Amino acid sequence: MQTILQTKIPGSEPVRGKVRDIYDLGDKLLIVASDRISAFDVVMANGIPCKGIVLTQISKFWFEFLGGRVEHHLLSDKVADLPAPFPKYARQLEGRSMLVRKVQVLPIECVVRGYLAGSGWKEYQQSGTVCGVKLPAGLKQCQKLPEPIFTPATKAERGLHDENISFEQAAKIVGTERATHVRDKSIEIFNQAGMYAQGRGIILADTKFEWGVTGEGRIILIDEVLTPDSSRFWPADKYQSGRDQESFDKQFVRNWLEEIHFNKSGPGVELPPDIVAKTSEKYIDAYERLTGKPFAWKSAK
Repeated sequence: MQTILQTKIPGSEPVRGKVRDIYDLGDKLLIVASDRISAFDVVMANGIPCKGIVLTQISKFWFEFLGGRVEHHLLSDKVADLPAPFPKYARQLEGRSMLVRKVQVLPIECVVRGYLAGSGWKEYQQSGTVCGVKLPAGLKQCQKLPEPIFTPATKAERGLHDENISFEQAAKIVGTERATHVRDKSIEIFNQAGMYAQGRGIILADTKFEWGVTGEGRIILIDEVLTPDSSRFWPADKYQSGRDQESFDKQFVRNWLEEIHFNKSGPGVELPPDIVAKTSEKYIDAYERLTGKPFAWKSAK
């Protein structure tokens, strides 16, 4: 399976994030999900085959699933719809590209948590709260919450960590009306997606949404949506509260880095073949379970 670490389109220079290459096309953007993988906010030296295709195709699935429930930024995932010279480079772009509307990005991460895990569990142990939201006493690690909670975060610069904030702080950043809107829509989508995923044998523990404002002032869903990189997905048949859970993401990578005492500040290291293969299998498994379809891409075309 071919791994695409960087796209190279003559005459076009993208903004390269940790995972994605973003090309500015004027009133639109081309977002290309590479096979780069980051852990502890550090990009590793080698990538995960097909990872970018999985992220793109899962996002596409959810955008279609949400349908008329929420407006989003996806215009097309077909390379043939791209302006010149991009169609000439289909081998790099096929399956991993999204042509999207350009919007003003709201500068907060819209996190919804349905289970007590990650940084939320750490905070709860200390104060009984998650991002200022008071929770019942006596909850266990990874226990389902009485109802999903909205726990926004700041958008950090590359190499830095997002910082959890309260709803009131988020309202100061984007305004109360917009903060209320994205909170309510984020929870609504989380509930809809969670019910669907449960029917596919997957628990949606938490996720992160991003929203943007169009030139007409409408708030629309942007970025990747409900992928293993932006969400915690757990196999429902192996779930048990009170401990860490198996997941459909890069946990193999994190665990291996912990074993070798990676310094978490870079530079990225070369991942061994067995870790690469297991991680690729996890991403593909998530795609197949969620969509109910076999994964058609065994290499970039």
